[in-house]
Amino acid sequence: MLDFADDIDCQITQLQVQPPLLSGKLVRMVGLTLEAKGIIAPLGAHCRVENIDMGTYVDAEVVGFNDDVLYLMPFSEPTGIGPGARVWVISRHAKASLGEAMLGRVVDGLGEPIDGRGPIAYSEQLGLEGLAINPMERGPINKILDTGIKAINTCLTLGQGQRIGLVAGSGVGKSVLLGMLTRNTAADVVVIGLIGERGREVQEFIQHTLGDKGLAKSVVVAAPANVSPVLRLKATYLTHLVAEYFRDRGKNVLMLCDSLTRVAHAQREIGLAIGEPPTAKGYPPSVFAMLPRLIERSGVGRHGHGSITAMYTVLAEGDDRADPIVDIARASLDGQVLLSRTLADAAHYPAIDLSGSISRVMSNLVNSDVLKAANHFRRLWSLYQQNEDLIQVGAYEAGTNPDLDHAIRLRPGMEAILRQASDESVPLEQSQKLIMQLVAQVKP
Repeated sequence: MLDFADDIDCQITQLQVQPPLLSGKLVRMVGLTLEAKGIIAPLGAHCRVENIDMGTYVDAEVVGFNDDVLYLMPFSEPTGIGPGARVWVISRHAKASLGEAMLGRVVDGLGEPIDGRGPIAYSEQLGLEGLAINPMERGPINKILDTGIKAINTCLTLGQGQRIGLVAGSGVGKSVLLGMLTRNTAADVVVIGLIGERGREVQEFIQHTLGDKGLAKSVVVAAPANVSPVLRLKATYLTHLVAEYFRDRGKNVLMLCDSLTRVAHAQREIGLAIGEPPTAKGYPPSVFAMLPRLIERSGVGRHGHGSITAMYTVLAEGDDRADPIVDIARASLDGQVLLSRTLADAAHYPAIDLSGSISRVMSNLVNSDVLKAANHFRRLWSLYQQNEDLIQVGAYEAGTNPDLDHAIRLRPGMEAILRQASDESVPLEQSQKLIMQLVAQVKP
């Protein structure tokens, strides 16, 4: 456990009576950032800025520096702040309070409860950045994760500790699929980060998707789109830290982060505000350094002790699968589930596009018969998709391609496996049995 006693410079109440010695002055505000002089603090330090009415304060974080000038980004609207306002260092390191009491609660990016159920009895504090795991100490991904979704269990089998991306444009069912995974996946603890999305979705997700039973074993960290980019990033780090906390206690954790793209947007706002040069689609270099580092925090724990199975939603803006965030997520994750707008428009849910989806650990998890059946299923499905226009207009002549003939004949059965109601759950063994029976109908 890390010792943070030296990080706690003062308490809020002490500020109002006797300010700490480490203080400076606010000299300028440019865009989203405040500039302060006369104070020394490292990146990530928590500061407090005095309002000109001398009675209230605005919290901020150090996001950059230039010689003796610190760049601060406030956690809320800096209303009332003026030139010459005093700035104090509250903590030199970004940290968060944790504990078993977080189960069943909804907190913001600072770990403060927002569910109206009173304070949380935290038991310890840890740094938001977490502790890196030596890759040689990580356990292997060797246990199947039953998601209760036929399309995933059969063709995209996942393992405990795998990192997967749900990639799609807007409005094709990412949130619904995320809800299905939350309800159906077997896990000791579920940690949900709702980052940068619509505020109304927070309560809707908790009431309609989780329910009382699901919330009892869950921790929800919410930072909607209207909060500061610093708080959105803090909420992301807190989501990962909570998942690490329970993983290191031997729990199998399911972590859902909605969405990774909004996390990148938050870092882009911060990077551009402090003068980073924009690159692809305006993203500064810090975005492409942050995302892989963030993703690596999940996975199997030391020597197989606990695991974090991570699901990241990735927004393909304009359905552009070559988007830089989609590309870096594809390279950093252990697989992706792509959702198709064409399938969604045809009321085919979940709208999983097998042609672009893959689980990179499936071959290590299932036996050779199941893997062979899944690959044959994918081949027939893709073959039909490639020739669908010819088939629909009657231009394809039966007998020309034996594999395509099989695909046409088995099409209803394949659709039955890939389609599933949002409130339906199908166990792994039953899913595999269905695909084996279907593929067996193909004559050698």
